[in-house]
Amino acid sequence: MDEQGPWLTVNLAAVVRNARRFAEVVGVPLMPMVKANGYGLGAVAVARALEVVEPWGYGVATLAEAGALRAAGVARPVMAFWPLQPAWNDQYRSVDVRPAIGDLRSLDAWIGEAAAPFHVEIDTGMGRSGFRWHDRETLAAVAGRLAGAPGFEGIFTHFASADGSKDETEIQWARLMEIMAGYGLRPPLIHAANSGAGQWGGRFAGTLARPGIFLYGGRSGLRVGEPTATVTAQVIAVRPVRAGDPVSYEGTYRCSTDADLVTIAIGYADGVHRTLGNRGLVSIGGREYPIAGRVTMDMTMVVAEPGAVALGQLATIIGGRVGLDAQAERAGTIGYELLTSIGPRVVRRYQEVE
Repeated sequence: MDEQGPWLTVNLAAVVRNARRFAEVVGVPLMPMVKANGYGLGAVAVARALEVVEPWGYGVATLAEAGALRAAGVARPVMAFWPLQPAWNDQYRSVDVRPAIGDLRSLDAWIGEAAAPFHVEIDTGMGRSGFRWHDRETLAAVAGRLAGAPGFEGIFTHFASADGSKDETEIQWARLMEIMAGYGLRPPLIHAANSGAGQWGGRFAGTLARPGIFLYGGRSGLRVGEPTATVTAQVIAVRPVRAGDPVSYEGTYRCSTDADLVTIAIGYADGVHRTLGNRGLVSIGGREYPIAGRVTMDMTMVVAEPGAVALGQLATIIGGRVGLDAQAERAGTIGYELLTSIGPRVVRRYQEVE
């Protein structure tokens, strides 16, 4: 442990239990999403731990993320979800990465070279990337190119509202099914179900599911994963303050009584969002204390009763009494953003799978 902190403790056994729960619910193999450094928890450590659930492979966003898995010895299939650009072809092939293809130029470039697995993305309503579901002319051209094309391994879409709307998810799923039936596009792998879609069991599972935030202990629709992450830092200063004294930049907090001002060795450079100033909670010694004043780059302050907190005590910003989604709500964001914004100087510690 870095004695100065801050640090992130990751319960890898909980990640594995969440994956197993999700697989039981959807009833198909998994492609766990480990993009953004495993949602901030560490992609390599998470992928290695998840080997025990025998996933189909792993999902990332970028070639660099895929390369990091390969360099660490991950041998299962890896798919990168940034839309493929033809200039990247050689690099993708050298690292053995499945690309996501969503335009004719990239499709032509990929299948015009040596056969290698690829997946076609259909935009059924997300509006981000992929072949648009209503572009019949382009879809017909896609079907013509894919007829007998070597390497056509998968087709997928991305749900825009799976956390909250089954109706919208049904519409997107129906569009994908109609396109597959109408154009004869049915490769071995069909995937769409993200964490949110898992709340409806196997309804949208296809042949492969892509859980993300649920694996890491976050809320997705009506389901919440077992907590996996705890962000902790040390108390590095305790000083008396008087009633009326200001705290932090611009003095947005003023003490209502004489108290102790407690400074914690973690700030927004480490992932404690500035929006948690005067809104967030920190747990110290089994009690919750409100964040006082603006969160600064390297330090965060709370105010406590005189003598209640001692120098060197541990403060928990995420985990335990301060749940991920509850803290995210106070910050005005989502659990995904809190986890992925945990900074590089936060030391990662792992509780290994037994």
